[in-house]
Amino acid sequence: MTDDGLSGFQVIGLDHVQIAIPRGSEAEARKFFVSGLGFVEVEKPANLKAKGGAWFLCGSHQIHVGVTDNFIAAKKAHPAILVRGIVAYRKELESRGLKTRDEDPLPGAVRFYLDDPFGNRLEFLEWIER
Repeated sequence: MTDDGLSGFQVIGLDHVQIAIPRGSEAEARKFFVSGLGFVEVEKPANLKAKGGAWFLCGSHQIHVGVTDNFIAAKKAHPAILVRGIVAYRKELESRGLKTRDEDPLPGAVRFYLDDPFGNRLEFLEWIER
């Protein structure tokens, strides 16, 4: 961080990323993230449960899915999920019926994409060299 006159704090990283899903589609999201991707659901705090949606562990971070009435899938914006053993993980996802795809290569990384059941773009990558 550059010396910009600010002190007493430090930005240390991301806690979670939120993506939108259509209202009433939490069961489908749970099936996709837990059974499809192998994530673990995190129980939402009681005061936030009434809003709907769900939270999932993604390594040491979380992906939150939030419901919206005017849902539009994120076709470009996306979370990039770090994976160790990406070739094996991709094979596992495909064996579970998920459709993966390649896009432009990223030097130093192996990566692929897939869409969640609602059309949101997800990237999975493993850095081979940086």
